[in-house]
Amino acid sequence: MKQFLILLSAIAITSCSKVEQADLIVHNAKVYSVDDQFQTFEAFAIKDGKFIGIGSDADIAKNFASEKTINAERKPIYPGFIDAHCHFYGLGMNQQVANLVGTKSFDEIIERLVAFQKEKNVPYITGRGWDQNDWDVKEFPTKDKLDTQFPNTPVALRRVDGHALLVNQAAIDLSKLTAETKVTGGEVITKNGKMTGVLIDAAMNFINTPLPSRKEEIQGLLDAQKICFDLGLTTVDDAGLSQSTIELIDSLQHSGDLKMRVYAMVSATQKNLDYYISKGKIKTDRLNVSSFKVYGDGALGSRGAAMRQSYTDRDHHFGALIFKPERYDEIAKQIAASEYQMNTHAIGDSANTHILKTYKTALKGEKNRRWRIEHAQIISPEDFIGFENVIPSIQPTHATSDMYWAEDRVGSERIKGAYAFKDLLKQHGKVALGTDFPVEYVSPFLTFYAATARQDIEGYPEGGYQMENALSREETLKGMTVWAAYSNFEEDEKGSIEIGKFADFIMLNQDIMEVELSKIPNSKVVSTFVNGEQVN
Repeated sequence: MKQFLILLSAIAITSCSKVEQADLIVHNAKVYSVDDQFQTFEAFAIKDGKFIGIGSDADIAKNFASEKTINAERKPIYPGFIDAHCHFYGLGMNQQVANLVGTKSFDEIIERLVAFQKEKNVPYITGRGWDQNDWDVKEFPTKDKLDTQFPNTPVALRRVDGHALLVNQAAIDLSKLTAETKVTGGEVITKNGKMTGVLIDAAMNFINTPLPSRKEEIQGLLDAQKICFDLGLTTVDDAGLSQSTIELIDSLQHSGDLKMRVYAMVSATQKNLDYYISKGKIKTDRLNVSSFKVYGDGALGSRGAAMRQSYTDRDHHFGALIFKPERYDEIAKQIAASEYQMNTHAIGDSANTHILKTYKTALKGEKNRRWRIEHAQIISPEDFIGFENVIPSIQPTHATSDMYWAEDRVGSERIKGAYAFKDLLKQHGKVALGTDFPVEYVSPFLTFYAATARQDIEGYPEGGYQMENALSREETLKGMTVWAAYSNFEEDEKGSIEIGKFADFIMLNQDIMEVELSKIPNSKVVSTFVNGEQVN
């Protein structure tokens, strides 16, 4: 009887106690859940990589226990940031080549290349990051100085946006390219009938730069991961990957070396279209292969964006679509018959017009395919309505980088439909925000600042650039979290701090929802967590 009473007592105590064991409890925080009500909380509990409880400090203490706790000391916590359009693999590969980002003149490029070659002594010099719009003389460079400095070593240097390449004569000699070469979807820039060394879009394909080794690729991905984790990114949407790179990412994720979650847009070659559509979508906790990246046109900075009227600063020049118009119909029809998304790069108003029409024809009224237009940079007034059923995937820092020269390219009327984030939001109800790094800097805080303040880090222009298209702080945070997750069909597993979702979150040193706008770019990540594990 005594033993029976003891047993009953134990059962009673157990049944009254609802304390659940957690792997981690975080408390004394200001937690922005970014749920449907945009609620804030004080604490949460995590188990097996997911949130299992969210509420006040008292609620979490009452219902959960853990050997591991974190006192946030009232610091703000947000869902892990998602970069909805970037080049994660490209960022990593850039760490292995000459870094030309931020150069203020062509002479500075030469200085960096000389220093790079002195250290690396490579047989073929590659680099990326130059932008003639940052120089005093805002004109495309020529290969003359490269030919003088590196007469026998091939040199190939990508512009910051990836849509132009500067090569020297030694690199040209290894190709079949001439000044007379006709290129569909690109251009060989000449002067007085001679090649300047600048190649636009499809013309770059004639230059065979050396492929990175497997070791370099792995190191690049790990380098990119560290940069991103340190800045609070927990998911990256990599816009345009090969099959081999996707398989490398998958293998590194399975081995545990790569913890970053990757939404991989497959480069839409015909071979890739056939392979992945036949294979079907690939989805793990860290990898999502369910979309194709298509190029509609080039970039505005290199005048490759396809415009409906001539460029204001270059008569009779319209840019160009990358493919013939009917090719987009073929690609869209093939993707529409599958489960995959179609995500198309469109910068110029002509490219956006054509891609929106192509989508409308292919989708035949389907409402939840979530096809995306990447950049949606310059939109004709009558085309905004086309985004009602198309997700605008936009990069706020493009506006603050391009504002110095964009109007020169397109004129005072067309610029009104450029970088029109609020107008796009009004049409679709959601926007997915990214950076396009390494075209822009990786920092999501610069994204947040550019979207809300519409200024560069120098505070220019006073009062903000075309402020009628600024986003609110809440809209911006959603665009970097739950709306970005939605654009990936992942809103049920990430993008907000809610029970059942992955425990991806970040702690910052200051509250970007309340601090002065001018202070946002200086925000620092205290810690980044993926699956409840601290990764930085």
